[in-house]
Amino acid sequence: MTVIDINADLGEGFGVWKLGDDSALLDVITSANVACGFHAGDPLIMRRVCSAAVERGVTIGAQVSYWDLAGFGRREMDVAAPELTAEILYQLAALDGIARAEGGRVAYVKPHGALYNRVARDPVQARAVADAVRAYDPSLPLLTLPASAVHDVADGLTVVAECFADRAYTPSGALVSRREQGAVVHDPDTVVQRAVRMAVDGTVVAVDGTEVALKARSICVHGDTPGAVVLARAVRAALSEAGVTLEPFA
Repeated sequence: MTVIDINADLGEGFGVWKLGDDSALLDVITSANVACGFHAGDPLIMRRVCSAAVERGVTIGAQVSYWDLAGFGRREMDVAAPELTAEILYQLAALDGIARAEGGRVAYVKPHGALYNRVARDPVQARAVADAVRAYDPSLPLLTLPASAVHDVADGLTVVAECFADRAYTPSGALVSRREQGAVVHDPDTVVQRAVRMAVDGTVVAVDGTEVALKARSICVHGDTPGAVVLARAVRAALSEAGVTLEPFA
């Protein structure tokens, strides 16, 4: 039996600025990566999303980032390891406090954007993130790519592999940079077919046409793309029809 989690990035508005339909996505996904205020989100949004997630039984994860509101966390930064550890710890503690006030808790950690891609290849920054999780609660899993450097520096932490239904892959199993054309897959049928293939066969076709092995426990569907809710529903329905059991990993 194949068991898969569906996760999405939520709470990525700021003040009066809104991004995505958090409420609708919470009816589809099993895990919510909630922005912690460094790339998006604010205390009120964090509280609303946590409350809604608890009400629906959706697992809450801390979506931690570089301190980059202006760049939405998508600009790579050279942050010293002790500083990065402290910044991750700050975000994690803030979201967990709000989640607990709403009757839930943070159950895992997922880096966002440029930090996500950086820790996949940089063991120094990967260890800085792992050190923050270990300092706060070593039982919390880290969500990352199957071939991420995080796996090598986890030192006892649980690392969970994920895949992306709507992102293009390089032959090495990395995500194609958003700066490159075709980095995001927009065709709904293609996204749905890729999601099922990832879950059932554990493979994805890279941009050069080669087949890449992906052993993932969670599939990410982005909430900030056009038609995100409809697409997420289609992915969930297709996975269920393929006999995949949908359950959170944490």
